[in-house]
Amino acid sequence: MNKLTEQIDDYLRYSQIERGLSQNTIAAYQQDLQEFLTFVKAEQLPGWPLEAVEIDAFLAKERDLGKANSSISRLVSTLRRFYQWLVRQQLIALDPMSQIDAPKREKRMSLALTEAEVSRLLEQPDVNTDLGLRDRALLELLYATGMRVSEAISLQLGDVHADLRLIKVLGKGSKERLIPVSDLALEWVKKYLPVREKQLLKSGKNSDYLFLNSRGGQLTRQAVWQKIKKYCGQAGIDKDVTPHTLRHSFATHLLEHGADLRVVQEILGHTDISTTQIYTNLTQKHILDVYQKTHPRV
Repeated sequence: MNKLTEQIDDYLRYSQIERGLSQNTIAAYQQDLQEFLTFVKAEQLPGWPLEAVEIDAFLAKERDLGKANSSISRLVSTLRRFYQWLVRQQLIALDPMSQIDAPKREKRMSLALTEAEVSRLLEQPDVNTDLGLRDRALLELLYATGMRVSEAISLQLGDVHADLRLIKVLGKGSKERLIPVSDLALEWVKKYLPVREKQLLKSGKNSDYLFLNSRGGQLTRQAVWQKIKKYCGQAGIDKDVTPHTLRHSFATHLLEHGADLRVVQEILGHTDISTTQIYTNLTQKHILDVYQKTHPRV
């Protein structure tokens, strides 16, 4: 089985170096392939399954563990790419994944928060504490810019151009973009900077990252997600909270207030405008709600 582990490692190196995939994607691939390897070991197979029925058995076992269709789809996608690589490396002759269909993904998107809910959420961190002040600055920046959580935790001090009211963001595919940012969000970031210096002095570390954890290291995506969920709970917000909650809310509120779809696309860093158009469904629902509540003859 050491040989199979080495093949996973080789594939992950290829994905990172040759394909330039992000650390989050590499981590997801690694998790999926480790689960697959665990199955191969448990079934005492001599190598990677070469029959579609064996791979189907693995997917069925994952479903039995309660995994959603979206998770199964990701597994299928990971295995499809991995097997294609195995064929190209001449480690196997035929690709059994060509006979495997991914389950239909549920078209599901987390609900955006209302403007009132966002206000309540942003007020939850205790700004009289160092970590609370950091969290307030982070949440204000996420909502002011619509950037991804992964982009926010990768921000460096030099990326914030307060004089121009712009922030440089390194997005998917290592594409840079400039995002406008509000004076209010910049003010909270400014208030946080002395706390950041204190964190570095206390930890004895040196870091260029804007947002730091209590040990002076880079914040993780999971930590930010947990914070957002915690503060949503404190604010009495009973909605499907995801790492993209504030990003969804940002885009929806801009469109509700008349922003051009192309402008929102540029700010969010979407290469395809159809990705941005999903937010128009939410704004159309908002328009209908307003109509039904305000028209005297409805």
